Amino acid sequence: MTERSQHRWYVAKTQPGAEAKALFHLERQDFEVYLPRYLRRISHARRITWQPRPLFPAYLFVALSPAQQRWRAINSTVGVAHLICDRSGPVPVPVGVVEEIRQAEDDRGLVLTGRKVPFERGAEIQVVSGAFADHIGRFERATDDERVVILLDLLGRQVRTKVKLDAITAHA
Repeated sequence: MTERSQHRWYVAKTQPGAEAKALFHLERQDFEVYLPRYLRRISHARRITWQPRPLFPAYLFVALSPAQQRWRAINSTVGVAHLICDRSGPVPVPVGVVEEIRQAEDDRGLVLTGRKVPFERGAEIQVVSGAFADHIGRFERATDDERVVILLDLLGRQVRTKVKLDAITAHA
């Protein structure tokens, strides 16, 4: 697309489990595509892992310019079931929705779901439980819905560590 500033976002329904395939093939056709992902907790055989998963399974966002007439090509793209349309054509996503989702992403491009982290980067925090209880540090970032990365002053230097979100509070 040449006029990215005049695009609107639309929703494409993908075939089941084919979000990544649809993303790849749409990008090859020079469409701007957004597939929001989040970290999902997977428990299996006494092992817990966190894996990126689509925030909206079987759906992704495609940007189109109002003047662009290539939207029908989306319906025949590998991995795509169809573009969401009504009688007059593709139905645009309300302005600001995609941008709001993007603002909720962390530095890895993953959307933080569930609890909102109440700290800004650099905020002074206190650890209230666990191995580092009563230590003062600085909030760095959230890694998922349950853990955060903080910087603690230990043995004369700053040490980066992960703790549960419930284990910290704002330092008074």
